[in-house]
Amino acid sequence: MRHHNANRKFGRNTDQRAALLRSLARELFLHGRITTTEAKAKEVRPYAEELITIARVGDLSARRLVAARLANNVIVKKLVDIVAPQYKDRNGGYTRIIKLERRPSDGSKMAVIELV
Repeated sequence: MRHHNANRKFGRNTDQRAALLRSLARELFLHGRITTTEAKAKEVRPYAEELITIARVGDLSARRLVAARLANNVIVKKLVDIVAPQYKDRNGGYTRIIKLERRPSDGSKMAVIELV
């Protein structure tokens, strides 16, 4: 049965998991592309796409909602002013996940997540 398997736990408690997603999203918006494990890439995708959808509105309310989730004003400014307007005519699907070879040290599945 799939009880309690709604999302990946990554062996972390709730606040650590939220901090992980927040930092992955920050780096994605800052660099446009990050390399991470496949599971983390799949987990950060809906989080990042929701932030872009909110930022597309571009008003003060949207900026504050994004700032509350990212907690970094430099990245919020970049997301609302530069990244989100690029997707004004796009109905979702702002990110792409490309699978890579397994990591040599522990064999983890790796992937690149990037903004389209």
